[in-house]
Amino acid sequence: MATTKETKVKPKAAAAKNLQDLFEDALKDIYWAEKALVKALPKMEKNATSKLLKNAITGHLAETKEHVVRLEEAFKSIGVKAEAVKCDAMAGLLEEGEGIMEETEVGAVRDAGIIAASQKVEHYEIATYGTIAAFAKVLGHQEALKILLKTLKEEKACDEKLTDIADTNLNSKAE
Repeated sequence: MATTKETKVKPKAAAAKNLQDLFEDALKDIYWAEKALVKALPKMEKNATSKLLKNAITGHLAETKEHVVRLEEAFKSIGVKAEAVKCDAMAGLLEEGEGIMEETEVGAVRDAGIIAASQKVEHYEIATYGTIAAFAKVLGHQEALKILLKTLKEEKACDEKLTDIADTNLNSKAE
């Protein structure tokens, strides 16, 4: 078995120097992620067959568009220009979702795959919004905190709705 040496990762020149920098970097990341979802959700909706799932995706698309606007408000509230920086995690999750649609037959199996991919996205967003809300609280960014917590609540509700849809015999039909 090969042994690995532990090595320290050298920070880039533009690396975050403090929590404020880390907070701003995370906002840029999730801003890109939400904008990418606005583009990806319509394709997922078109590939879903369950009426409940289609409606959930359509509803979440409207929410996601609002999340983009809210993030712009959060940037403004801390005096930083809104900027989207590619989120590698979301790009990977969306690529995986695309692969799931390509690798499943139309119907209940694809719907179950879309739900699985969507929940991975929701869990990433829940983790991100929870983290950056905690950063905002520590940094005293009260307006941004309120905005982020509102979105966090909606992301959790979406995840629960997806679970409910999967539990309405959709997963059983996919069997």
